[in-house]
Amino acid sequence: MNRDTSEEGPREVALDMLGHVAGRGGAALRRFREDVLEDLDRRLEKISSGISGEGFDPFGMDPEALRRTAVSASFLYKIYFRCKTRGLDNLPDGPMIIVANHAGQLPIDAVMITTALMLEADPPRLARSMMDRWVPTLPFVATFYARNGVVLGSPENAMKLLNRGEALLVFPEGMAGITKTVDNAYRLQDFGLGFMRLSLATGAPIVPVGVIGSEEQYPTLYNLKDLGKALNLPSMPIWLQMAIPILGLLPLPVKYRLTFGEAMTFSGDPDDSDAVVGEKVDAVKERIGEMLNESRAARRSVFW
Repeated sequence: MNRDTSEEGPREVALDMLGHVAGRGGAALRRFREDVLEDLDRRLEKISSGISGEGFDPFGMDPEALRRTAVSASFLYKIYFRCKTRGLDNLPDGPMIIVANHAGQLPIDAVMITTALMLEADPPRLARSMMDRWVPTLPFVATFYARNGVVLGSPENAMKLLNRGEALLVFPEGMAGITKTVDNAYRLQDFGLGFMRLSLATGAPIVPVGVIGSEEQYPTLYNLKDLGKALNLPSMPIWLQMAIPILGLLPLPVKYRLTFGEAMTFSGDPDDSDAVVGEKVDAVKERIGEMLNESRAARRSVFW
């Protein structure tokens, strides 16, 4: 039965609204526990079934650490960012190189892609991200990353992963992508050529992914590059919500949209000139740009 709120003051109406939101949030959390967490252990067991009894894979990934982190990542994926994912049926069997656009100051987009493959792909897969070489200079971060499946970015490590049949996640825009300001949102930066040379050398197909939401999680107004360089950091961003104490450190609860495109295969010599390899890279970049434009045109709001 609907209540007549005409006699209620602003405080009572606000409390009613908060109660309604809290009720919906509680229901969402119950569904999260029942529908996601119960299935998560089974999926992670499949992912880690090939790891030896020592508890770590050759790159330092620890299934127990991954399980703990996956709970938080699943909450972000399902509840906080309400991620909508399409095209997971395009994932090929065996080794693959997942190539995505990159943004947002923090690699939350990598977490969302990795979580999508864990929670929704059939069979579940672990996407192995490559960390930048400056990351090991941060205390504790490199160890945390390694325990959760992230690998130091090098051609040698990438080749080893692909030869093991793994899914490799790369962001060829690099730091130029993740540190973009709002005026450059969804403008793809130059792609590196390394992922294409890996594909040509190993025969691994390339799966293009368009990520919507990462540009708006930390709307960056300005990047104090000189200050960042002085502090030995890749950037020093000033983002919109930074003015809010404490809470301003959190990303905005935007709605993430991931689109996995059809696998792309290329032939050629991995040692070809940059110009020849670059033409193949441009084809991948163009496909990702098309998916981004389609997703942006279809969404009603950055939050819905």
